[in-house]
Amino acid sequence: MTERTPRLSRLRRMVPDARVGRPAEARGGRPRRRGAQPKVVALGGGMGLSASLAALRRITGDLTAVVTVADDGGSSGRLRDELGVLPPGDLRKALAALCGDDDWGQTWARVIQHRFQTKGDLHDHAVGNLLIVALWEQLGDHVQALDLVGKLLGAHGRVLPMSAVPLELQALVKGHDPERPDDVDTVRGQATVALTPGEVQSVHLVPHDPPAVPEAVAAVLDADWVVLGPGSWFSSVIPHLLVPELLDALTETKARRVLSLNLAPQPGETEGFSPQRHLEVLGRHAPKLALDVVLADEAAVPDRDSLTEAAKRLGAAVELAPVARTDGSPRHDPELLAAAYDRIFRMHGRIGPWR
Repeated sequence: MTERTPRLSRLRRMVPDARVGRPAEARGGRPRRRGAQPKVVALGGGMGLSASLAALRRITGDLTAVVTVADDGGSSGRLRDELGVLPPGDLRKALAALCGDDDWGQTWARVIQHRFQTKGDLHDHAVGNLLIVALWEQLGDHVQALDLVGKLLGAHGRVLPMSAVPLELQALVKGHDPERPDDVDTVRGQATVALTPGEVQSVHLVPHDPPAVPEAVAAVLDADWVVLGPGSWFSSVIPHLLVPELLDALTETKARRVLSLNLAPQPGETEGFSPQRHLEVLGRHAPKLALDVVLADEAAVPDRDSLTEAAKRLGAAVELAPVARTDGSPRHDPELLAAAYDRIFRMHGRIGPWR
């Protein structure tokens, strides 16, 4: 038991059932038979989380996305600066990824992702961002508004922010200034960190002790599986581990934890990183967090022994599977990724009625 357990208990009392308020579509349109399928929580942001959600919605109807809220670029950054709201962009992308493959789902996915192209103030704003922010203002409740958008879209799952306050991501970067390669500077803002030159040493959030959304904590504690990654390592994956209540929930949950690695290092923040180095930096940010499985594309792992050793230090086994698209791009194929997750849930999960 950690010293923060009383705070987790308080959050659980606030939200005794992580499924409260979930739209009917997120439960497959009918009351859920407890244990009939794995309860899965996916954490991340941006396109990495979208890839994971597009896969997971194919294998479970009990799916919750917990999304980072540190974005400060593009349409999200402008709305955040002007209105003081949470950045809606990553939340919008998660909702779009949860849309079904039927005409209704794909139409609404395109609509909320649509960006205006003008010479005025609306330029590059996404329709979904404006819709989400409008409902926040109308309802005064982040979770209720996102549930309502999910119901409109027929989303196959629920989307929650990891915190109810906008967060600033800051990084300590060695060699950020090429003329001072040995100096360590503080780089501020998720958009800047994601593309920073130099070597990211660590990241932290401002405020340093942000409150977690109670529904997100409850979902993690109630899950059968928690999926972390893929995505921008320092700006989308690790930030979840910097929210104390959320990290406590990830540490104490009885769920199995799978970490999904990227297909390639990202220019800027993880340039030159090996798969095992991704695990090492994650472990430094959350040394008490244990994992059960590390999933990687078999073609993206040049040194399997080193990855196995790095995973073992986090308590995890390594599962290698072909999960990349066949067009050569560093993007996950939703069908292949779904097959890999399904195999992991069956091979490494506790015996459950969904098997």
